[in-house]
Amino acid sequence: MSAERSAAPPVPGVTASRVVGIALATVDLVAGYAGSPVLHGVSITVEPGEVVSIVGPNGSGKSTLLKGIVGLVQIFSGSIMIGGRDVTGARAEDIARLGVGYVPQVDDVFAPLTVRENLEMGGYLLRARDVPPRVDHVLEVFPQLRRMLTRRAGKLSGGERKMLAMGRALMLEPALVVLDEPTANLAPAIARSVLVDHVSQLAGTGASVLVVEQRARAVLEISDRTYVLGGGQLRMEGTPSELAASPDFVDSFLGGGQGSARGAAEE
Repeated sequence: MSAERSAAPPVPGVTASRVVGIALATVDLVAGYAGSPVLHGVSITVEPGEVVSIVGPNGSGKSTLLKGIVGLVQIFSGSIMIGGRDVTGARAEDIARLGVGYVPQVDDVFAPLTVRENLEMGGYLLRARDVPPRVDHVLEVFPQLRRMLTRRAGKLSGGERKMLAMGRALMLEPALVVLDEPTANLAPAIARSVLVDHVSQLAGTGASVLVVEQRARAVLEISDRTYVLGGGQLRMEGTPSELAASPDFVDSFLGGGQGSARGAAEE
């Protein structure tokens, strides 16, 4: 499979068990809501197979950036390229068809439905005969879900719900997975498990991963590169080791006095 998908690609079906990540690039992106920009000229890249994280204070535009990429907010100017194709202003469903999976911060599962039913709903673009094999594949990636298949999603723990949400996103065999605050409202130990275990399992499929996260320490452990947003603008970027060596980043996001983000205790 090529790292880039051709124009008007087919909906992903049952193919190889490992996908190839696709590239993402935003260029001078200005986006927001109801005629009011939140992002002001943000440019980021995700290379095939990379895990890239975005951190920043509340209100910095992190979630707006993700929603712009997946077609859920207004784009005023700039461009979005996915797999070499310009998707600026495209509908969310069309972006999903290109192989982009999105896991929102809230409303990420259907609480009244069982785990199996949630996974099946995630295959809404697939042919009916392709859904069961895709469920089987998701259970290979997240084997912990197998014992929960008949349980209603509303009865799951916070960490289990996030794992299910990621599994549902995998149903379409995405080449790029976009995660918005996967550890929101989770206890520190569970949050770290979601990032270090579950997101790593997701990345292990071969997909590119873009994740917005407040817990800078933990997300640096799984990231190839990290961007820092503030006031709707890009303030800093680098590898985990580069950012851990930056006094400004350490003071703002790691509590100060730490020379290395990796291996540091969770906040």
